Amino acid sequence: MNTAEKEAALVRLGQYLAGDSPELTAVKERAYLANGWFTPAFIDDSLRSICRYYLAPAALEAWFKQYPATALERSPKKVGIVVAGNIPLVGFHDWLCGFVSGHHVKMKLSSKDEVLMRHILDKMAEWYPETAQQTEILEILKDCDAYIATGSNNSARYFHYYFSKYPHIIRHNRTSAAILTGRESAAELEALADDVMLYFGLGCRNVTKVMVPEGYDFESLLKALGKYDYLADHHKYKNNYDYNLALFLLNNRPYLTNGSILLHEAESLFSPLSVLHYGYYKDIQQLQEDMAAQPDLQCLVGQQFTPFGKAQQPSLTDYADGVDTLAFLLEL
Repeated sequence: MNTAEKEAALVRLGQYLAGDSPELTAVKERAYLANGWFTPAFIDDSLRSICRYYLAPAALEAWFKQYPATALERSPKKVGIVVAGNIPLVGFHDWLCGFVSGHHVKMKLSSKDEVLMRHILDKMAEWYPETAQQTEILEILKDCDAYIATGSNNSARYFHYYFSKYPHIIRHNRTSAAILTGRESAAELEALADDVMLYFGLGCRNVTKVMVPEGYDFESLLKALGKYDYLADHHKYKNNYDYNLALFLLNNRPYLTNGSILLHEAESLFSPLSVLHYGYYKDIQQLQEDMAAQPDLQCLVGQQFTPFGKAQQPSLTDYADGVDTLAFLLEL
């Protein structure tokens, strides 16, 4: 397929994923049954974001124009992609880059997120049989020319060991944070609630820590986070909330809560599920410099940074860990 044909195929895929066909509905139900964290609402959120920011005609056209090399003929390489499974279709962008680059993609899917990706590949093969052999799903990746692997800090050590002699992109644990000034509107704080609570906060682009000025009043933030009070009815999430609440009580640690999320002052950017860490700052300029130097930070949200509510709506060029995946593949 040439560039125009690939672009048309991806637009068609976006139109399909934005629809409500019985086949797609059944697949989404199967995905939820396979992984209770993938609620119907969060699956729909993921698909809406993919359709709007990855597969919209204007977005694809602008993306292709930034990479003229996508139109050049090349000898396809075998690229192994190890996919995480923390949020629905978290590996879609890596596959998309592989598809656009023209390489043979070999994917090791997470058992937590197999259903949706397999269906997408099946539909592409059904519509465009010539693409059927471009992507394979395998249990073991070997004999590849390059690798892209996403996982925990622990698994990343193994990835470095096994893939070090090949061109590679290896991603570790990352998370996101927000800087508040205390002058945010109710609408901005409600949008921040999406950044914190979408996908139960399991994504690397989810905000797990907020930095606030000294003397900050948390009442408005807790009220905004109440937008996701219904998550307290989800048994997996509620188990985590109850567990962390018990730890705070047993260890006599101060906390704030609205009944569905716990706010706790802590140094770490990473917070447990159902907990949002916070910290205080005096000098916002110094804070910005400190945050920019954080190696574990994926996304910084605030009035001067990624807009509130947009953390989980990355564009095609918002590459994970800031490493240009498509450029890496085109240079193989």
